Formats: sequence, structure tokens, C-alpha cells
Amino acid sequence: MLKQLIVGSVLSATLLGTSALAQVNLTAETASPGGATYLSPAHLTEIAGTQGIANIQLADGQTLTNSIQNVAEGKTDIAGTPYILPFLMSRGVGPYGSLGQEQGAELAGNLRAINPFTLGIFFLYAYDAKNLGGWDDLKGKKIYNGPPRGGALTNARSMIQIVAGLKEGDDYEGLQVNWGQGTTLVTSGEPDAVVLPEVFPGTRLTSITAAGKMTGWSMPKSAYESDAMQKYMVAPGSAPFTMPVADLQAVMGDDWSFVSEDDTFRGFATIGGNVVHKDMDDGLVYDLVSAYIATLDDLKAKAPYGDTVSFDFPMQGMCGANPVKYHPAAARAWLEAGFELDECAIANDG
Repeated sequence: MLKQLIVGSVLSATLLGTSALAQVNLTAETASPGGATYLSPAHLTEIAGTQGIANIQLADGQTLTNSIQNVAEGKTDIAGTPYILPFLMSRGVGPYGSLGQEQGAELAGNLRAINPFTLGIFFLYAYDAKNLGGWDDLKGKKIYNGPPRGGALTNARSMIQIVAGLKEGDDYEGLQVNWGQGTTLVTSGEPDAVVLPEVFPGTRLTSITAAGKMTGWSMPKSAYESDAMQKYMVAPGSAPFTMPVADLQAVMGDDWSFVSEDDTFRGFATIGGNVVHKDMDDGLVYDLVSAYIATLDDLKAKAPYGDTVSFDFPMQGMCGANPVKYHPAAARAWLEAGFELDECAIANDG
């Protein structure tokens, strides 16, 4: 009997050792902690490790413009992205202008979605001590509007131009730092105002109030309903956002005040998800996404904004002009779990 136990133990240890050795090593890139863009891959990293699916090395604080190009070129396995970036890449414009349309389209064609999230809601905010008058008071000001390049910067500049009619360089001074330095920049007092994608209540919005009370401004109703903004909000990676001011105030607490001409706070959401290379192994993708879906409740419980960032809405932002489609194995995992995915959102990779 003892001999059998010893043999069994050795066999089990051998099998476990083989499993550990066989575990896939993956790399992932995402933004700084504090929002869904970080929390989603961080959760995936955790469950992939604990369930023995893969060992994911997650690098945060990255500029996602570069991250998805790394995935498209096969240099990184997983990256978070707002869907505006693959769209710009596919056309070889904006931050991907140096690629040109042909190479940009080829690289964007390598990207496949595996799961969704809302990156944040773009709105204007400032310390009360700045005595900012809102959207009509931005001319000549210093505005922190994102990292040095990427989708957030593109969106913030566009929002300021559509709402306030101002262009960076001509009408205001834009301040850009990498995501990890953002809180330090805001609390330094250098920016007169901030236009960034935020979650309610996000880490950055909570931590910056240590240096003073803040005010956030809704997009004016006329600007929100304008043809230019309505078109912009249905472009790849964007969606309209409204929330009762009272609800937003309740979520954010006494350190924040919100200004709107009525009872509704208006902004626009930037939406996206995690992407992989189209050639990632089907079995690996299926296992990763299935484990992720099975633990969505745990994911949502990890942050106060967990229920508000569309972790469980795989059709968000898909189809239309968005060139990114779901990896077939990821789509299978979502569909088998009872979620809806239209055919236009699923890649036909054969």
C-alpha cells in the first residue's frame, strides 16, 4: 500500500510538473491602474495563472497606440485598446501616419478582440481654486488632455474643438504626460483644466481631491446634440453618455461638484477591449476567455465602477466602421456563455 502511495505521489508530481512546464508564457500591455483598461487584463492575468492556463506578464502604464501595434506585429500577445486606434491604424492616419494606409490596414487586420470594456467618459474638470468658468473659459488656458500620443489625446482634442471651438497650439496650450504621471501633473496645479476619459468613481478622480475640491462640467446640451458631436459619438471607439447629475453627485461624494444646464450630465464614452493577434491558438483563446467570463462577477466586485464599464457587453462598439472583430474562439466562449454577438462582430478566419 505504501509503495502504491509513493508511486502515485511521484506520478502526480510528475504530471503537475509537466503541466507547469507546459503552461504558456504570454505578454500583455495596458494603461496605468485606476480604470477598466487596467483592471480587465489584470483580472485575466490573475485567473489565467490560478487556473493554470497561462503565465501572463502584464506591463502597465503603456501608451496603447504602441501596444496594439506591438500585438499586430507579433511582439506582444495581448493589449488593451480604444477601438478608435485600430480604425486609425487601418487607414494609416493620426498616430499611424508613418505606416501609410497599406501597411496600416495589413497590421490592423491582424488584431482580434477577446473582451470589451468602457475606458472612460470624457468630460471637463478643474480644481475649484482655478475659478474656471467652464467650456467657455478655456481660451489661453493650459489643458491636460492625455498622453503624448494615442486615442485619448485624439478624442480630447476633438471634444475641445467641437464643444469650445478651440484648437491646441492656436487657442490653448495642451499638456501631455504618460498615464502614470497624470495624477502628479494634476495635483501640481500646472493645468488650468483637464479633459480626460474617466470612470466614476475612478482612482484618479478620487486621489486628486487630496489637493482640493473639484468641479466637473457637462457637455452643453447644444454641443451634445450638434451634428458634429452626434457623428463623432458614433465613430469607432465612441458612444454617447448621459447620467442624472444627482446620481453622479451621489457616486462621487462631497469633494466633487457638477455643472449642467439641466438635470443631465452629458459626455461621451470611449469604448474598446483587449485584443490579441489573429494567429493566437484557438484553444488558448477559448480557455482564457471562458475563464474570464466565468469570473465576471468577481471582476466587477474588484472596483466601485465595476458595474458601469460594460465588462459583460461584448457587442459594444462592434461592427460598422470598427475594423476589429472577435477572435472566433473568443466569440465561441461568449456565445456559449449566453451572450449575444452578431455575425458582423466575428472574424471569419477559417
